[in-house]
Amino acid sequence: MTNTDLRTRIAAELPGVLDDLARLVAIPSISAQPEHADDVRASAEAVAALFRGAGCPDVRVVEAGGQPAVVGHYPAPEGRPTVCLYAHHDVQPTGPVEEWSSDPFAVTERDGRLYARGVADDKAGIAVHLAALRAFDGRPPVGVTIFVEGEEELGSPTMPAFLDAYGDELRADAFVICDSGNWEVGRPSFTTTLRGLAEVVVEVRTLGHALHSGMFGGVVPDALTTLVTLLGTLTDADGSVAVDGLTTAEVAHLDYPPDRLRAETSLLDGVELVGTGSVVERLWAKPSLSVLALDATPVAKASNTLAPVARAKVSVRLAPNQDAAAALAALQRHLTERAPFGARVTFPHAHAAAGSVIDVDGPLAREAVAALGEAWGVEPLRIGQGGSIPLAGELAARMPGMEVLLTGVLDPHARAHGIDESLDLGDFGKAALGEALWLERLGSRDA
Repeated sequence: MTNTDLRTRIAAELPGVLDDLARLVAIPSISAQPEHADDVRASAEAVAALFRGAGCPDVRVVEAGGQPAVVGHYPAPEGRPTVCLYAHHDVQPTGPVEEWSSDPFAVTERDGRLYARGVADDKAGIAVHLAALRAFDGRPPVGVTIFVEGEEELGSPTMPAFLDAYGDELRADAFVICDSGNWEVGRPSFTTTLRGLAEVVVEVRTLGHALHSGMFGGVVPDALTTLVTLLGTLTDADGSVAVDGLTTAEVAHLDYPPDRLRAETSLLDGVELVGTGSVVERLWAKPSLSVLALDATPVAKASNTLAPVARAKVSVRLAPNQDAAAALAALQRHLTERAPFGARVTFPHAHAAAGSVIDVDGPLAREAVAALGEAWGVEPLRIGQGGSIPLAGELAARMPGMEVLLTGVLDPHARAHGIDESLDLGDFGKAALGEALWLERLGSRDA
């Protein structure tokens, strides 16, 4: 098929694919909330049905002790490579629904962007793969394996077990993770570094039961004040992480002006940036620490009472080459050793995931770089990402020699995980075209 034919076919398929994307988005597949378990299952079944409709002869909903995933196979023509196309169908919670400009589970178009939870992260990744395969009438010029995960937003906790059970089915010459971002709207990118992750729920106890704050305050430490004091030790005055044992990496050097960052993040006037070094160093190469949540008495229900227990969820993003297990141990050691007043510190939850350094210089990757450049009309950049995709590290460890490509349709305005998540329609169409051009290139290469 000529490149002109592919452009025509992708353009013809996009309206139907976008309709299917809207139907997927309407399923609130929030993997972090048990009350949405049936929705996560329904989402997996809907994804499987879409790929069956796209001509995939072997599609199954499978699991390995976690959330349901979808695996499908298009057989490879004789002498042609096989690629695995990945995305995930689970989504983040919405946050306060009243803060959204429109229903978070009903796609709304405004000014060339689609708005809804999961419309970019990462149901758009599913739709990119769907569009590319439909452009070939379900008969791609190479072998294609489909892998759509159902618990990426949980940190892929059962991925090791899943790869133990189904890893042989996912082996391919190249593995495309369509769950990343571009440098800016209109500029495609390949992610070459991902930060790792260490997170804990830290619980602080100081009392056997609650006490009157007037009768005992000033002598007896309450758990919430103690927890806040402990959390304050995790960063220096400039916001840099103060946990011993965390490392820094080398990453791509791109100019990311602070003014651009302020605009893209809606940072309030007068609020300073945290950390030291260039913006990309802080985003991609250095550890960062966030207190994501607190379990304590809500203000509306507060009384003059000393709390006996309080909890916080602490998340640390790690340098791409940091040993994640060692970093998690360092975080727990810091919190335990610095507990004020001899408070009891425990960790009801702890999780670590390795970062990744990804090479895009293999022969199939070079074809992908050329294909995306052709689709966008501009040379792709090599960038880092501050987020974590545990699958990338697992693949590198288990399947050496397989080329891994990390792409996607997120851009700095997408607000993934946030209120009013959105997808740029122009970039979505280019991403679908780029993937189709890449498959055609691979099918035309000398065997």
